[in-house]
Amino acid sequence: MLLLVCYQVQHAIAQISKIDQRVDSVLKRMTLEEKIGQMNQYNGDWAATGPITKDGDKQNQIRKGMVGSMLNVTGVNHTRTLQEIAMQSRMKIPLLFGQDVIHGYRTTFPIPLAEAASWDIEAIERSARIAAVEVAAAGIHWTFAPMVDISRDPRWGRVMEGAGEDPYLGSIIAKARVKGFQGKGFGNTDAVMACVKHFVAYGAAVGGRDYNSVDMSLRTLYELYLPPFKAAFDAGAATFMNSFNDLNGIPATGNSFLQRDILKNKWKFTGFIVSDWGSVGEMVNHGYAKDNAHAAMLAANAGSDMDMESRSYIKHLAQQVKEGKVKMSVIDDAVRRILKKKFEMGLFDDPFKFCNEAREKEQWNNAAHLLAARDMAKKSIVLLKNESPLGRGAGVGLLPISKQTKTIAVVGPFAKAVKDHLGFWSYDWADDTARIKTLWGGIQKKLSADSKMIYAKGCGITDTSKAGFSEAVNAAMNADVVVVTVGEERAMSGEAKSRSSIQLPGVQEELIKALVATGKPVVVLISAGRPLIFNWTADHVPAILYTWWLGTEAGDAIADVLFGDYNPSGKLPMSFPRTEGQIPVYYNYYNTGRPAKTENDLNYVSAYIDLPNSPKFPFGYGLSYTRFDYGQLQLNKTTLKGNEQLNVSVTVTNSGQYAGEEVVQLYIRDMVGSVVRPVKELKGFKKIMLQAGESKTISFSITTNDLRFYNDQLKFDWEAGEFEIMVGTDSRDVKTKTISWTK
Repeated sequence: MLLLVCYQVQHAIAQISKIDQRVDSVLKRMTLEEKIGQMNQYNGDWAATGPITKDGDKQNQIRKGMVGSMLNVTGVNHTRTLQEIAMQSRMKIPLLFGQDVIHGYRTTFPIPLAEAASWDIEAIERSARIAAVEVAAAGIHWTFAPMVDISRDPRWGRVMEGAGEDPYLGSIIAKARVKGFQGKGFGNTDAVMACVKHFVAYGAAVGGRDYNSVDMSLRTLYELYLPPFKAAFDAGAATFMNSFNDLNGIPATGNSFLQRDILKNKWKFTGFIVSDWGSVGEMVNHGYAKDNAHAAMLAANAGSDMDMESRSYIKHLAQQVKEGKVKMSVIDDAVRRILKKKFEMGLFDDPFKFCNEAREKEQWNNAAHLLAARDMAKKSIVLLKNESPLGRGAGVGLLPISKQTKTIAVVGPFAKAVKDHLGFWSYDWADDTARIKTLWGGIQKKLSADSKMIYAKGCGITDTSKAGFSEAVNAAMNADVVVVTVGEERAMSGEAKSRSSIQLPGVQEELIKALVATGKPVVVLISAGRPLIFNWTADHVPAILYTWWLGTEAGDAIADVLFGDYNPSGKLPMSFPRTEGQIPVYYNYYNTGRPAKTENDLNYVSAYIDLPNSPKFPFGYGLSYTRFDYGQLQLNKTTLKGNEQLNVSVTVTNSGQYAGEEVVQLYIRDMVGSVVRPVKELKGFKKIMLQAGESKTISFSITTNDLRFYNDQLKFDWEAGEFEIMVGTDSRDVKTKTISWTK
């Protein structure tokens, strides 16, 4: 076995050496203009996930070796056509084709924030794996995902692309998605290169306004925002994308500290960095570059290897080199990184290896992928509330609905919606109407033959008119149960989709009030790309499911949960605020010198006078149709020294009537530090299945690695002292014990 491992390592080293030699061989025969061409990326002329940019001479530029990569060109016929043109260039260097495959291609999975709510790492990796298989079959080599930005501000529309507010959960998910996209390695025709974005701190944009500035301490940067990027790097991510924002006054695209000092030098990243769309040229708008020529110089010197769509490199970089403002070694390093990935993908050996029509056709309607999408979708749903409309207490919630229910009213703008279930960053196909599972259809398939369904739209997503209320109320009055589905339309969360108000749009909450007033049992489903505010609904409706945007299989997955064929197990990856005035709100806050002792404590403490500090729903929160009871924590010791290991265990019992999954969460608090520490930090979790009446003992191991943090000198280390160890069902509901740990 040892001999086999040694052989594999030696073989891998030999392959790397061989590729390096081939890269150098190509590089030394290239002109300066051809090198800069490799650093130039253009958008295709087809609509996909970005603006359409039409150039009359794009094909001629490819033929001259002035283009290294294209994005938004999909389908083997399109990619083959452009690759054939690239093969007419002097150097015959193949193009890289990239695409924003954020949560699926032909099969649309839940938005990434929804997937994060599953806390199911295997399912998340499988989602990325399937997306890679489908898009690679369509001729694509490279996806601009995963987005691993940490965000504590739900006003920012791009929260829908990430994993929420926590660096630990975000890091685990980042690693899983990179592994899913890249599969068994570059060169396999079912794998694509991952692109980790946006480097870095984009999720902390001031005011939650997209593209806005970011201002933070380096300790916050290292402790909260860099870890998911480091996890993605450790997982072998091929490429990184820099972000639109400036960080502490320096645009990320021109930030040498981020791109060279941290990523390329400290982390030893050997892949390449691509700019975000037009971000090189946008440094002029930032006031950091005087013109595009200056921007090209700044970006290249800072370590940005490929210019996406600003045309600054292709128009100005050669002159910057000739004037001595950019060294040839900078150009060579960038081009070497790009060429190396093309070699690793096998494109120099076969430029058309991803252009296989039979493979594309085979993956176009893959039934197994649809099953996986449905599984991922139902795991992403979060049960926020489940009480009896008659207030009969625990264990008698309104959900799940009986399949024998005589009459169900399905009300609201999403009741028969189709494409709104896809969410932002998704693809529109000609047969979507037939393929996408609607809520109406999902419910219809679950009910018995004797059951009746009544439909009333009630209102549109953004309507201000209540004209449809009377029809909806009438439908409710004639039903045994009312299912009302509300939320955001798919263009309300995503890039450039920041919202100052994150209440339910239009008159949707007024519709809910009217339906509740009928006295009928009401279940509310909320479809959205971010945490929304719906306080009246949260306080007055007996049952609420947060259904996000779940993709192609949305309707069937929601119906699986509504009728109990799947017991919801999702947990929130972001805190849900009570009002916009609380934002940013997050679980791992500092205690301050005057912490509030209770929710109503206003005695000169850090508090609001008009609402509690706590979120409406905390990080990690999510209910089940069953009940999970936690025993007391068991520790192998309460005093530790040096490199000893702390073992923590807790017995969890399913004391309800349904089998179900629970996410057992481990948090730690460092009670006294050389810099203040958060009131708790997630350090582990396990998702378990328990049958009704079953108990399991769940164990966690803690070492001093779990205690480390960045001090005021940015040294990553742990300090002796007291620590609170917490285990529970969410960040608020935990069992706690205190230990001491000495050096």
